[in-house]
Amino acid sequence: MEPPAGPEEARLPASDIRAFASSCTMHGLGHVFGPGAPPARRGLWAAAVLLALATFLYQVAGRVRYYGEFHHETALEERESRRLTFPAVTLCNVNPLRRSRLTPNDLHWAGPALLGLEPAEHAAYLRALGRPPTPPGFMPSPTFDVARLYARAGHALEDMLLDCRYRGWPCGPENFTTIFTRMGQCYTFNSGADGAELLSTPKGGMGNGLEVMLDVQQEEYLPVWRDVEETPFEVGVRVQIHTQEEPPLIDQLGFGAAPGYQTFVSCQKQQASSLLSFLPPPWGDCSSVSLDPDFEPEAPGPLGTPSPGLSPPYSLMGCRLACESRYVARKCGCRMMHMPGSAPVCSPQQYKDCAHPALDALLRKDACRCPNPCASTRYAKELSMVRMPSRAAARYLARKHNRSEAYIAENVLALDIFFEALNYEAVEQKKAYEMSELLGDIGGQMGLFIGASLLTILEILDYLCEVFWDRVLGRRFWNRKHPQRPSSANLVTGPQPPALPSPLWVLSPFLSGEHHPYPVGRQGRGATQAGPWGQGGGGRSPLHPRPHL
Repeated sequence: MEPPAGPEEARLPASDIRAFASSCTMHGLGHVFGPGAPPARRGLWAAAVLLALATFLYQVAGRVRYYGEFHHETALEERESRRLTFPAVTLCNVNPLRRSRLTPNDLHWAGPALLGLEPAEHAAYLRALGRPPTPPGFMPSPTFDVARLYARAGHALEDMLLDCRYRGWPCGPENFTTIFTRMGQCYTFNSGADGAELLSTPKGGMGNGLEVMLDVQQEEYLPVWRDVEETPFEVGVRVQIHTQEEPPLIDQLGFGAAPGYQTFVSCQKQQASSLLSFLPPPWGDCSSVSLDPDFEPEAPGPLGTPSPGLSPPYSLMGCRLACESRYVARKCGCRMMHMPGSAPVCSPQQYKDCAHPALDALLRKDACRCPNPCASTRYAKELSMVRMPSRAAARYLARKHNRSEAYIAENVLALDIFFEALNYEAVEQKKAYEMSELLGDIGGQMGLFIGASLLTILEILDYLCEVFWDRVLGRRFWNRKHPQRPSSANLVTGPQPPALPSPLWVLSPFLSGEHHPYPVGRQGRGATQAGPWGQGGGGRSPLHPRPHL
């Protein structure tokens, strides 16, 4: 009979820290918990491991904090293209209404709000217009539509447009779309409305864009009767170059073109195919959801909060117009004629008493919170101009358009809009720190300071599961199977055989295959269990030989 194995020779359980340290791939643990090392050496190794672990955790915390700040970087790149889509061009006459189209009914309804006229001044104003006075018994109409007034009395493009060419090909009023802005009735070239095909150009430079000659019709300008907010003092047209998805905000972003000059506008596109892109939160502050002008939030909130729905592509100008329309509709119960939405158009009195003051207050408070679009297009412009017409051309233009040379000099202007070149600037925001970079930095710090990897984390988790199973679940199961441990007084210490057991005690080893007639000690995995008379044998007594079944 061989002597039992000693504690040093027995295999350590998997939940023992020494067994884990001897097999773990993390550097230094074997020197800290390994057997046979002097205490001083173990202490030095323990200090080194703790210092490396603390440095690793500090570096990881810094990287995670930097990732949580969501930094971004902006890249500017110049690219070339063989063909560019031509932008939309919106034109507005500075004078909103023609004097020859105003009627006494118009003055009655719109005079105080739009022209600053008092009722007693209507007769004098009609004389200034060269119109006959109001006939006796005049009765104003019961209702009045401001949009119809501007559509009827605004400058007609058929009268203003003297010549139009795109890339040398003739164009006309049919290539323009009527649109209402705060300046009145305006016209947009290449708007893409109603599914019309967008024009493009394969070349840059003059002659490869839009060329128009306009008559501003100064004889139709309204006399300045009183200085009000909407009173124009200049002559000419306002022009805005924008994308087809973006509504014009020409009263704020348009540039002027004066009669007696030919204005050259050289454009450079700063985005194509969604290259001028901004990141959404949390890396940036951009939106791609349009603002519904008819949407009313249940609870008060920012006026510029986008709401999902069936709407055109999001743009900054579209968001501002929808925000203004929502605010005016909420305050006045109507909208201005250039605003989107389904609310009724304000009457002239509502314009004067509510709409204009409400809109001015909104602009002063800057209450519309419109984020940048996640993808947008902008056009950088360079303007230059020359006097026109020359003495040699004035007589020809006068004969061609049946006007005097003085009229041509005071009313006619030319506008030439083209691309400087087919290259464009692509501006793109990118994430400065991606998740892959964070994982790479953590892996590099882990390997540098503690010599570990992702599999080392799995080893630690496996060891914790072993400890939980052996120390918690294993003890709980043992207590359930052995509710009362026999005392040491009942153990046989002499060579005398024990008292005869009951039949159930005899059959228990065959029924369960696990239980033994005597308590046994656990000496580790793989150790044998012995009864009081010897090693092995499952604790069988010589008085009870194994029956032959």
